[in-house]
Amino acid sequence: MKLCFTDSFQFLLRNRNQSPIPEVTWDSGLKEMNETWKGAIACLGVAVFFVMTIGIIYWQVVDQPNKNWILRGSTSGLIWERKSQSLVLQTLSEEKTLVEINVGNFPDMEQPFVKNLCWLNKTEFCYTWDATADLEISLEPGPSAGTECYRINWTPLHCKVTLKDCFSMTNVSWYGGASIRAQRWPLNNVNTKSQPFVISNLTKNPTGYGSVLEKYFLGSTGVTVTVAPDVPISLSVESNRHFCLESPSSISMFPLQYMVCISQNITSAHQEVGSQLSEQERRLPNTDILGLPIWRHYKAADSAAKMERGLRSFFNRLKRHHLGEGLIALNEHSTMLLSNADHMHLPMASRKMHALRHTRDPSLIKSLKFSITLSPYTSINSQLFLMSLQEGKENYWLSLQSKFDSHPTPLLTKWKGQFSVRLNVTNDAARNWYMDRVSLLWQRLGAQYVTFEGAEGNTFAEQTVQPPKELEGDKYIGIFALMAATLGNSTIISAVTRSNHLPLFIQMTPLQSDWSYAGLKGIIPSVLHYSLLGYNFFIPDAVGGTLANEFLTEEELYIRWLQIVTFLPVMSFSTPPWVCCDKWVLNLTRQYIQRHQDFVVPLIVKFSKEWLSWGYPIFRPLWWLSPNDPVTFTIDDEFLIGDEVLIAPITEQGQVQRDIYLPGEGLTWMDTNTAQVFDGGTLIRNYSVSLVEVPVFVKAS
Repeated sequence: MKLCFTDSFQFLLRNRNQSPIPEVTWDSGLKEMNETWKGAIACLGVAVFFVMTIGIIYWQVVDQPNKNWILRGSTSGLIWERKSQSLVLQTLSEEKTLVEINVGNFPDMEQPFVKNLCWLNKTEFCYTWDATADLEISLEPGPSAGTECYRINWTPLHCKVTLKDCFSMTNVSWYGGASIRAQRWPLNNVNTKSQPFVISNLTKNPTGYGSVLEKYFLGSTGVTVTVAPDVPISLSVESNRHFCLESPSSISMFPLQYMVCISQNITSAHQEVGSQLSEQERRLPNTDILGLPIWRHYKAADSAAKMERGLRSFFNRLKRHHLGEGLIALNEHSTMLLSNADHMHLPMASRKMHALRHTRDPSLIKSLKFSITLSPYTSINSQLFLMSLQEGKENYWLSLQSKFDSHPTPLLTKWKGQFSVRLNVTNDAARNWYMDRVSLLWQRLGAQYVTFEGAEGNTFAEQTVQPPKELEGDKYIGIFALMAATLGNSTIISAVTRSNHLPLFIQMTPLQSDWSYAGLKGIIPSVLHYSLLGYNFFIPDAVGGTLANEFLTEEELYIRWLQIVTFLPVMSFSTPPWVCCDKWVLNLTRQYIQRHQDFVVPLIVKFSKEWLSWGYPIFRPLWWLSPNDPVTFTIDDEFLIGDEVLIAPITEQGQVQRDIYLPGEGLTWMDTNTAQVFDGGTLIRNYSVSLVEVPVFVKAS
């Protein structure tokens, strides 16, 4: 990063003491031409100069090749495309275009031919765009012999230069990047305005990027784009045209740096580049939760005693309906009721609940399996915050430094409708203080899991305040994820980036209770997106969605949703089946929970070993087995578990049949419902699927 300076300097070079050059006369031995010959030669010179000028202009404008190679590797090379102002990565034979990068920085400039200023080095290309920006491209060794990489580095040469490169979607399907409210697969079907490429709080910014994000993009031609992690960028996506990486225009003169790698096909590209996003050793979270259906118990209560009695009643009802042993998830409000009753002063604690402790019977919940929910926020009306001010611990919260004295002023924000402050995760004392209290509460209550929410979003940026350097971009989320991981492997978190090596479960984005991509249809695209970026251990939103904040009553939607989550890591419920539907749906729910425990959990445990060893996703798109088949690039309603099981649920309302594509030419697949066997690489049209069925195929060979 460079800073701009506008000072100008002038230099005058003089030499006043030079001796005069003596005049010399000499004879060439030739006679002086007469005036006629002089005129003829002058006319000939003018004619030659005129012809040469016309030739140069014609070469530059007309006869100049439309493209020229600027860098060549062993299997591919970069071409400058004059008409489209693009860098084109092609195979050396020019048979296949791998990616086209439109140079959007200088739209008004004509560059008929770009010349390599690093002409002595055949593995580098250098060029300066009209004193506006330097471009450096270097050929880099790939992670394996089959991968070739190009490091592209734009550097602005003065202030307020916007660096912008756009990657074409023509004949390329793109994946990766960030999750969004209505997830799509591939990225080609997304429309987002240019905005900072950071995780937002989707409650405050529904059109932002949220939950899971990596600066990694994968193309169906076997190309990957990886942005330097510490370089701030904005991202925009224009549906079916391109996605654009853009540097901020500021006095800091941020560069735009990324790596483009090409491999044999899309599967090998992800195996060699995407699966190695984190260079740190991967660790498994506590997989005991895989076999435990999660029941969200968010019933309102105004005291710990009432809440505990409600929990016991809910647990007894689960037992009465033979729904098996599960995990009851408490929200932050319920967790705070318990913490207040135990005099645990954690964020969001309230003094008015302390007097109710004598009404509690702790034995009511000691035998239950449950999780608690916490956040880094605390209300400004809480006893905890007031005590921190009295004790001079204002710096325990994100703060603004006063211009008049050395005392920090806590930065005010809103969390769940209350004016609050947020934990300062860059303060060692604040982190230790917070985690000590979390550990103590977890231990006293006897909870099995702890869920952390509220890590997403940049509090400074949301209020248009320049954040300190240590909290720029998504750095708050990264620090908070490391904090959560120190509790062990029984931790759930709501947002992550650059943390797929940590032993954490990820709570997926809440969904609408409908059939759209913001609801049921968005589940499988989200599953594929999370797993592609290395986050295989996630908890899907509860059956039926939770954004409506009320119980689901549509029977068909409940059943189709239930069928999808059966084949995901954890089954999560918000609407109890006895509330939603008829008794037969309750029996169906019981059957699917059993199927998840007996069939799906062993598969996830099996393929988690591949993730630990090689970073391969557990939940895979169909192109994993058919990387050269364009049909597989846009299928967003089927997925693989490992490379052995294919799930093809119904995602359209009112449908009892669907088309199913079976990948892998040369493979055979068996339908577990009918025992029918089909060849891989084929499309089965109008396959019958009743309301109580979900098509599941296992690889037979």
